[in-house]
Order: sequence, then C-alpha cells, then structure tokens
Amino acid sequence: MYRILIADDEKLIRTAVHEFAGFLGYEVTEAENGIEAVRLCRQNDFDIIIMDVMMPVLDGFTAFRKIREFKDIPVLMLSAKSQEYDKLYGFELGIEDYVVKPFSMKELMARVNVIIQRHRKIKQAGQAHEETERIEEDGLVIDPAAREAALNGEMLELRPKEFELLLFLVTNKNIVFSRESLLEKVWGYDYEGDDRTVDSQIKLLRQALGDYRTHIVTCRGIGYKFTTDEYEVQR
Repeated sequence: MYRILIADDEKLIRTAVHEFAGFLGYEVTEAENGIEAVRLCRQNDFDIIIMDVMMPVLDGFTAFRKIREFKDIPVLMLSAKSQEYDKLYGFELGIEDYVVKPFSMKELMARVNVIIQRHRKIKQAGQAHEETERIEEDGLVIDPAAREAALNGEMLELRPKEFELLLFLVTNKNIVFSRESLLEKVWGYDYEGDDRTVDSQIKLLRQALGDYRTHIVTCRGIGYKFTTDEYEVQR
C-alpha cells in the first residue's frame, strides 16, 4: 500500500484527497501546515507528498526544502497560482509536478500514481545496479544507470526531471517532439491544460547546459529536439 502525505491548510481539500485516495487503496496522512509536514516526514516514510504552496506557519516551498535535507520524497505541489514564475521556481527546487486549484481529483491521483511508479522504477534500477551503456554525444556523456551526466569532463548539476528530459531527447536525437508528446513520454501522462510545464523545464535544462544549450533546438510551432548538426546548433 502506497503512503501519501497531504499537506494543506484547507480542511476540505485534505478531506477530499483523503477520502478519494483512501477509496483507491492509498494510506493517507494529513498535515495542516508546513511545520507539521516536516515533523511527519521525520517520523514516517511516505511514497509521495501532495503539498500546498500557500500555508500558514511554513509555506510549501520552504517545507519542501527542509524535508529534502533529510529525505528524498517526491512532491506534487498544489497552488491557486498559475503564473509561469511559480512553476519555474518549484521546478528549480526539484518538485515533480505542479497542479493548479481547482483541480480534478481523478487527474491529481493519476499524476500521483505516475510519480510513484517512476520513482519506484528508479529506485529498483539503482538497487539492482543495472548496467546500461553510456551515451556520448559531442562532449556530452550520459550514464543512465548512475543518472549522471558530464560535459567535457565536468559533472552537470541536473535535477531529476532535467536529467530525464535530457536523456530522452539525446536518446531520440534529431527527432522533433511536441510539448504534448514530451509530457506523455517524460512525465508519463496525457497532460490536460497548460503545456508551459515543458517550456519551464527546457529553460532550466538549457541553463544547466551553459554553452551546450544550443544543442536543444526549438522548432517553432512544433516543439523541441536535440541535435549535433553544426548548422542548427550555430543558428
């Protein structure tokens, strides 16, 4: 049975998530503010945290940073805000996903399930020490098994989603993917709503790649691709 921590100062939302997730077979624990969420994470293990951004005492972003100091638990953020800056900030911190209120409970739980399954696969792969061939492209070296990437001998500081996005694009070199397709392939679900999630992650990935960012090409009106073609890279 998967364990969920729902941290939100709105009791109606906590109750709704608790009842719906419980009906689906999840074990749910509630926290009404960020400090309580941090305390519960110190005392218990959870498979995922559903966390509201705007909470009294300690906001969701600060609580997430505190939790990350001692445990690696994937977090899906809830917020009434829909500005790109808020999403970008959350992704910079390392959250897995971002859902804007009001939301569909079915969609929320579909995303929760995908995040949990993805993290379980990553954990199992690490425990099994699977041997996966390294990928090398024009100075970029990616080790899928170790989930590490280096550029010209220097390790890249990539957040989990940035690494997954880079690995997917490089593995499918020169193929153009729409934002919707990337959401399905990398995030693992059919996304309904704001596809700027991909744009935000591409922006973060390009920042992490520095001068190498030009290898991720924007195909106007379509989406993105990874290429080593000198003409496209220099444009």
